[in-house]
Amino acid sequence: MTSGPAPSANLAGRLERDADTPALILAGAAATGGPADRTVTHGELARRAARWRGGLAGAGVRPGQRVAIVAGNTETFVLAHLAVLGTGAVSVPLNPQSPPAELARELAAVDASAVVGDEAGIGPLEQALAAMADGVGPLGPVRLDPDAIDQGSPAPIVDVAGSDPAVLLFTSGTAGPPRPAVLTHANLTAALQAVLSLPTGLVERPQTFLAVVPLFHVLGLNTVLHLALAIGAAVVLDEFRDGPATIDLIERHRVTVALGPPNLWQLLSLTPEADADRLASVGLAVSGAARLPAPVELAVADRLGLRLDEGYGLTETAAVVASTVTTDAPLGSVGRLLPGVEARIVDDGGGDCLVGDPGELLVRGPMVFPGYWTAEGLDREPLDDEGWLRTGDLAVVDEDGHLAIVGRRKELIIVSGFNVFPAEVESILVDHPDVADAGVVGEPSEATGETVVAFVVPEAGRSVDEDELRDHCRAELARYKVPSRFVIATELPVGPTGKLRRNRLR
Repeated sequence: MTSGPAPSANLAGRLERDADTPALILAGAAATGGPADRTVTHGELARRAARWRGGLAGAGVRPGQRVAIVAGNTETFVLAHLAVLGTGAVSVPLNPQSPPAELARELAAVDASAVVGDEAGIGPLEQALAAMADGVGPLGPVRLDPDAIDQGSPAPIVDVAGSDPAVLLFTSGTAGPPRPAVLTHANLTAALQAVLSLPTGLVERPQTFLAVVPLFHVLGLNTVLHLALAIGAAVVLDEFRDGPATIDLIERHRVTVALGPPNLWQLLSLTPEADADRLASVGLAVSGAARLPAPVELAVADRLGLRLDEGYGLTETAAVVASTVTTDAPLGSVGRLLPGVEARIVDDGGGDCLVGDPGELLVRGPMVFPGYWTAEGLDREPLDDEGWLRTGDLAVVDEDGHLAIVGRRKELIIVSGFNVFPAEVESILVDHPDVADAGVVGEPSEATGETVVAFVVPEAGRSVDEDELRDHCRAELARYKVPSRFVIATELPVGPTGKLRRNRLR
């Protein structure tokens, strides 16, 4: 790797620009009643990122090394991330709310050379490093002081190959232990180009993005932060607090693009202070990171006056596969493939399924990752020799090319030889007026192989009658799909973006 003034392959070069327009609107202080929001221009961001690059290089960070960032949605995260990319090193964003023991395992798993933390992440990070010193993993990472780094001399962006790793993101671990997925500079750039090729009007007028989804997740990192900076937009940075605070952010900063998981949209639709007038600035509203329940989509339209589109992707595809944006997709669909994405739906034998028949979704394209990071090299386990990624998602496609995700391959329940897709049963359950949320898993049965078990969260102030729920399901589902038993729960286990952790239910 060599230094160069304007490298085309390094993603950092696509995200930094010299301009007086807003890049970051730091809204956390104002949202908690502190001082007024602070704005960082694109020019200031680029100049400080250059100093951070110099600071990182001066501290010994070298191209190819992994640098962990344990931070919330803050200026520190953005500066550290841009600087790590710009030095040719590999950015490893981690959840600052993770237990120290989990952080220690993740730091050891990626063999981090250095770590950076903000106010939210510094406590867990210090505890994680202490745990590693006690033998949880090899003591290797050096903690870097953000204030000291910010005083470094400017350094140019380091040139890299498109195939060089840019980011390691730990998968959600819904079907197994989290693994660090490698996303290259070319992967992330291809995903951005696919989104920008849609006729959304994003590049035709100034935009302001809402960033309350975690930046350590691929949705917040690539389709919010990277996308906004790539087009010279502003990013309203804050942690998600509650519905009223988020509505206030959208109204106060005239947010035009809002992306988030279904649980965020559900909370906004239930916020008494919300109405269509307060969200009138939003021109593009997108749900991602987890399956969008039809009732949430309809509630957002009715209560907030917004068309809520859905995007489908994986960490392993830099968050991009399909979207309902600019299409008239049927309810429950995730839309059509984005430009540059190829897909197949295959049966258990690897043959292509017919239109309308469910099978495993395989995808291929320049945004598909090269594998999972290990100390021994890339683990290409979900990829075949032709570059097809086995997503593990079960999907169907209609005659118009609209995809629908009907479940996970590992989550498929087989009752007396018949396939039951948990998502289908869950959608029926949440249609009941007494049910706020539902999660469905399989349970071993000597008689039928498996039976269906439903975990149900009642609506606030309501109780659930199991016999009534069973009758409701019988009216909508085949007999073998009807849950054999119901478990009443106060909440369901979910990840940071609201994705159901079905393995916890088991």
